[in-house]
Parts: sequence; structure tokens; C-alpha cells
Amino acid sequence: MSRVIKVIAHFCAWLPLAYYIVSAFRQTLGADPQETLLHGLGMWSFYFLLGSLSITPLRRWFRWHKLINYRRMLGLYFAFYLFLHVITYIWLFLGWQWEMIGSELIKRPYLTLGIVAFVMTLPLIATSNLWAQRKLKRHWKRLHQLVYGIAILGWVHYFWQVKADLNEPLLYGFLLAALLMPRVWWKIKQNRPELAKN
Repeated sequence: MSRVIKVIAHFCAWLPLAYYIVSAFRQTLGADPQETLLHGLGMWSFYFLLGSLSITPLRRWFRWHKLINYRRMLGLYFAFYLFLHVITYIWLFLGWQWEMIGSELIKRPYLTLGIVAFVMTLPLIATSNLWAQRKLKRHWKRLHQLVYGIAILGWVHYFWQVKADLNEPLLYGFLLAALLMPRVWWKIKQNRPELAKN
């Protein structure tokens, strides 16, 4: 049963990309298809990141321990859509002119945050396997705590570029805070055992 659920989860994870590919061929991405594609891929990357971050709280609060089987999958789809987001920008907005990246980062500081988050993601992708987990041992968990910084940078990157309605980025900001703050509290309780009794 769990294998069937995982297959369905993988199928659903590919649906956003399929939608954008079909919409691009049908030319139904709106008045600014490049921007629609760039924004959509970036948001789906953020959705998968939030989904990955939600696994631990849900396991601890509701005892849904089997959810751990989906955390790595969600994390990899986050990285996959983030990669597509970056490639879309370099391809459709810069035309593969790599020398323009420096000037773009200066003109648009929110891009700097996005690039930093992307670079921070690379070591997580490279070590997202059991071999790396065994080799790195306790350092693996410390390395993968970079995901918290990546999530914050990703949200600021998104918030910074929104010029009109801030309701949506603020909503995602509250959701991200709700996923990160329990971790802060658990860390405090871990370092102060007397609080665990309360």
C-alpha cells in the first residue's frame, strides 16, 4: 500500500511541470508566459520545501511516523523545481548570457538571495543518499540543517520581489514560521532538560 501511495505522490509531483509544458505548447500561459513560468516553478519549489519541512512536526504532533518516507522525496522535488526555476531565468530572461548575471545581482538584490539559497542547496542534493549519510554520520544532520536557512532566504527572495499584494507572501511567511518555531523550542528543551518535564 505504501508503495502505491509513493507512486501516486511521484505522479502528483510531476503534474505541475506537465501543466507548464502543455500550457507552453498551447500558448495559454497568459500575457507574460516567461514570468508565469518563472514564478510558477519557483512557487512549486517553495511548496515542496514547505512540505518537506512539515514532515517532522506532523510526525511529532500526530505520531504519523511513516511520513518520514516522504521527506527525502519532497526535498528532491524542491531541488528539482528550484533548478528549473534558475534555468528558466538564465534561459528566458538572460538568454544564456552568463556575463549578465553579475549586473543582474547588483540591480536586483533579491536575486542574490535566491542564488545564495540555490548554492546552499547543492551540497544537500549531493548528500541526499544513504551512502553520504553513512559516511558523514552526525555531520550529515548538521549539514542538512542548511535547509532552514534556505527556506528563510527563499521566502525573503519571494517577498522582496512582490510589489503589489503582500497577503500571499505574508501567509507563506506565517506558515514557514509555524514550521520553524517548534524546532527552536524542541532545541531549547533538548539543551535544557528541566523544560522537558513541563
